[in-house]
Amino acid sequence: MLITTSEHIPGKNIISTIGYVKGSSARARHAVADIFASLKNIVGGEVEEYSRLLQQTRDQAVERMMADAKNKGANAIICFRIQSSTIAQGASEVVAYGTAVTIED
Repeated sequence: MLITTSEHIPGKNIISTIGYVKGSSARARHAVADIFASLKNIVGGEVEEYSRLLQQTRDQAVERMMADAKNKGANAIICFRIQSSTIAQGASEVVAYGTAVTIED
């Protein structure tokens, strides 16, 4: 599935606009990651455990958005956006959303 942040896809004609599609994922930190994060606060550097957790959360949100679009008959998504927020102490939600369309192949 083609996904773009723009309103148009160069070289492709949008046949129909299906509408809003989204996917979300929420994940919580775990104790082991918190221990490593505390150590990183002392010595500095990237907290790789959190980076991996957020990347997995983003990937899952995008996959769910794509599934939503496919279920609605789309073969592309335009105006793609991704947003994250803290929903509780130690837990984050990522929402991926856009406009589902059908394009000429």
